Amino acid sequence: MNVRQVRLLAKSSHPTREYNDRMNTRSVSDLATLREQMRRCRLCADAGYPITPEAIFSGVVTARIMVVGQAPGGREVDLGLPFSGPAGHRLFSWLEQAGFEEKRFREEQYITAITKCFPGKGKSRGDRVPTAAERKLCLPFLAREIELVRPELIVSIGGVAIRHFLGKVRFDDAIGQVYHVDGRSIVPLPHPSGANIWLNRPTSKDLLQKALLSLKTATGGFSH
Repeated sequence: MNVRQVRLLAKSSHPTREYNDRMNTRSVSDLATLREQMRRCRLCADAGYPITPEAIFSGVVTARIMVVGQAPGGREVDLGLPFSGPAGHRLFSWLEQAGFEEKRFREEQYITAITKCFPGKGKSRGDRVPTAAERKLCLPFLAREIELVRPELIVSIGGVAIRHFLGKVRFDDAIGQVYHVDGRSIVPLPHPSGANIWLNRPTSKDLLQKALLSLKTATGGFSH
């Protein structure tokens, strides 16, 4: 093989700008198709679960950060926007401490949940936690979102999301840490719901501040 052939081989082994543009266009199209599938899904409703069958998510395929919560709430259904209720206001106050402004974050990043539809109110405070069976029905959508978006960092919100990505980890041990799974970083945060009594503990407040500092450090090279 001569020098010219080596140079041509090296050039062909690196994606061109046109190739990247085509792949990005394809990803945008694939994500749009996935979103339509999520909106049409009635698996949990047909199985008899008391959900509001309206998938809630937002974001762009070029996002470097993906926020994954437990499930949308009633306010989110009303507005069609994830984390738009009181819990969302608290979450974005946390993200602001980590250097992210809400409007820009929503425009540039991706927000979704383990299950995409509002599960209904629980028997006590807060919303009903989706069952393992519901999560099993919905998780292929999340897997496909991750496959298409390819986030560099996932912020897992609350116990259901944390356990999905990290397994049976002790909650107090997880908050404040940065994990590395399948080539990406994962930063766990507590659920920002007012029904989450964990947030009322003095030690929890310290762990939350540690988690937000970990998030800020982990995203230090990102454009905030």
